[in-house]
Amino acid sequence: MAGKIKVGVLGATGMVGQRYIKLLEDHPWFEVTFVAASPRSAGQPYKDAVKNRWLIGAEIPAGVQDLIVEDANIAEKAIGKCQFVFSALELPKKEDIKNLEAAYAAEGIPVVSNASANRWTEDVPMLVPEINYSHLDVIADQKKHHGWDKGFIAVKPNCSLQTYMMPIHALIMAGYEIKRMVVTTLQATSGAGYPGVPSFDMIDNIVPFIGGEEEKTEKECLKILGKVVDGKIENAAGPIVSSTCTRVPVIDGHTACVSLEFGDKKPSLEEIEKIWTSYTSVPQELKLPSAPEHPIVVRHEENRPQPRRDRETEKGMACVIGRLRPCNVFDVKFVALSHNTKRGAALGGILNAELLKAKGFFDNL
Repeated sequence: MAGKIKVGVLGATGMVGQRYIKLLEDHPWFEVTFVAASPRSAGQPYKDAVKNRWLIGAEIPAGVQDLIVEDANIAEKAIGKCQFVFSALELPKKEDIKNLEAAYAAEGIPVVSNASANRWTEDVPMLVPEINYSHLDVIADQKKHHGWDKGFIAVKPNCSLQTYMMPIHALIMAGYEIKRMVVTTLQATSGAGYPGVPSFDMIDNIVPFIGGEEEKTEKECLKILGKVVDGKIENAAGPIVSSTCTRVPVIDGHTACVSLEFGDKKPSLEEIEKIWTSYTSVPQELKLPSAPEHPIVVRHEENRPQPRRDRETEKGMACVIGRLRPCNVFDVKFVALSHNTKRGAALGGILNAELLKAKGFFDNL
């Protein structure tokens, strides 16, 4: 472990926190040295705090089993034990999460967050590293605004956006304006956490509503596609998005059915596929450990992508697209899939941290 950056996990006993623990087990750059959760778990060895509710694989990583769980509400507990933290906090009030993440940053501990509380904070970057890596520029202004020396906050977007953000970004970067989109998501049960949606509601059923998801799906893309102006992130003007978000009886893997309307220039289906399959960005150029070699993978079978068959593509970090075809209402439509608890959650957060490290944001910790 010599030379690795020491990291902490806030909310370490929950599903996303456990996923962080497992994914960081053999990470080449990061080592988990601090775990924190609710007061009821504090004071116990991690293996006891998650006894009978460890959900990620057969065994708890050996290096974390005996770490004593600290109270996540006390930011001072992390001082000297880790250099930055991953936040998988789950609290009833978003304002409490915002205040707690700010408390860690104020102690000089950067926060790489999965929580939604700071996604709309105007000087907090909401990162999909392939798309808006330039939003890292706002961190200097964020630190100045709060008077923070070493600490800062960066977040990742809602998991459902990962199914279509890279494909539409690739088309925009190729010079094709996207005016309007209609998105229907079929979201896995793991997106609701653990224990999540009751089995009686999911078996032999589809739930056509997920609280808050449609608003996130329609609005967060505008911040991701925006730009930094005068120390704040200014949202993009478009595309206009109409979404319907549903919960389906799938464990992992969010699927989205997407219809696009282009501006004046309209690419052919062949050109769209070429744009997607050749798409790479900064994470691939930097060869970040968690970055997929092929961020977008196109399949030609008439019945793909499927969550069970395709969610682990590129170790769960690719957007897998199929059924690209003309749309009778807009211009084109397709079906896309991403792994919601990897790209959409913990591994996406780890990729954010890798980008921050590669860009020097952890150099003086």
